[in-house]
Amino acid sequence: MAERLTVGVAARLSRYLQVVTQARKMGKERISSQEISDYTNINATQIRRDLSTFGKFGKRGVGYSIDSLLNEIRKILRTQGQHNIAVVGAGRLGEAIASSPIFAEHGINIAAIFDTDPEKIGRSLGGVLVSDYAGLAAIAREQNIVVGVLAVPAGSAQRAADDLVSAGIRIIINYSEALIDTPSDVVVHTSNPAVDLLHALYFHLA
Repeated sequence: MAERLTVGVAARLSRYLQVVTQARKMGKERISSQEISDYTNINATQIRRDLSTFGKFGKRGVGYSIDSLLNEIRKILRTQGQHNIAVVGAGRLGEAIASSPIFAEHGINIAAIFDTDPEKIGRSLGGVLVSDYAGLAAIAREQNIVVGVLAVPAGSAQRAADDLVSAGIRIIINYSEALIDTPSDVVVHTSNPAVDLLHALYFHLA
């Protein structure tokens, strides 16, 4: 098995993937390290160093073939194929996640959405029917869910995380403000727009 990427390299490659994916949607066929740098604020030298670690993808003065670079980065990040995820919470945030086309672009399939509100159960969000939260464990196993996304209020997040773990899910994306306790073999990524904004202000505000 290939050696695991460091957190820093994986994070940068994910950002490169985002830029290159958008560039292809814009009709571009090639992209330079400087162009990637302009959109990520990562030094072009660092970008070339990251990519050269895994092989020779580009040519000096010509740049990278977008299709080749997309395939290689996805291979490195092990994101080829389809990955089924479940969204817990069918409120505004859950609806926004389910309706976004960006997940499908990266081979991520929203296979299930759960909620406890009877008025939301049975509705369609992004083409996926909202299921009763009580059926989470059975549906997660049936649909081979590998990631659970928490789009619930902070007060409900720990219970939802516990239930996802009990269903065998070992990767959780937490969009709530709650601090989630999970077993050591469960990875939790917490995303908070306010924290991201503070980070940007600290490093980029004059």
